[in-house]
Amino acid sequence: MNIIYMSLLAGVAGMGLGGVLTAIFGSRTDKMIGIFLSFAGGVMTSIVFLELIPTSIEYSNILIAIVGIVIGAVLGWVLHNVTDRISNSEKTDSKLHKNYAEFFHSSDIISRKKSMLRSGMIMLIAIGLHNIPEGLALGAAGNHDLGLGITLTIIIGLHNIPEGMAVSAPLIAGGLSKTKSIVLTLLIGTTTVIGAIAGVLIGGISDTAVAISFSVAGGAMLYVVLGEILPQSIVMSKDRVPTIFALVGVIIGMLFIAIF
Repeated sequence: MNIIYMSLLAGVAGMGLGGVLTAIFGSRTDKMIGIFLSFAGGVMTSIVFLELIPTSIEYSNILIAIVGIVIGAVLGWVLHNVTDRISNSEKTDSKLHKNYAEFFHSSDIISRKKSMLRSGMIMLIAIGLHNIPEGLALGAAGNHDLGLGITLTIIIGLHNIPEGMAVSAPLIAGGLSKTKSIVLTLLIGTTTVIGAIAGVLIGGISDTAVAISFSVAGGAMLYVVLGEILPQSIVMSKDRVPTIFALVGVIIGMLFIAIF
């Protein structure tokens, strides 16, 4: 039950806070979103390399850990392509985007209100899918080590704040009321719970299952960080600030691991 609460906190509270911030301060938050993204990406990277992968190796061997990482990366890639198909976009994996909204394949984000609203709905689905691997990591980690689960709850919650901003901004700009946009943003955060439940079920089978769930979660998180979070944060900030905050995130992640 603790895992359910933690996944709700990370998914719903994180996404909801992002929606509230956008409702209060408006949608002109690209710089802030870029900073949040790079910081969260740095912390997630440290968690993967200092906790998830070492634990996977401890419970099995390096070969199983590598296989799990590959499966996780493929899972991230599949979810990314599902998002592409949902948004009816062409292949734009290597394309640099002007803002976080375009990164989730909403090229018409600056057009008419209807297009803005459609973009927001697309991002609701896209980010909902992206939250599942994070929930998987949280469920597997929390079931094994409560301290690590708490750490991931905090990190994933921080990571979900800019995603909540990215969802609510086009919804509000598309004419949806601030209250409704916040409610939708809160609801989409519940997909983290689905991943968390899967992580608990898989991780509770055997030591090998624990190892696989950790490495798969690590691979999926690495795909998201290296393929989406860090590149997009640099595009949004248009300077070296994200690099600095990513390094700060790595250090903070190390401190979280030491404390918990």
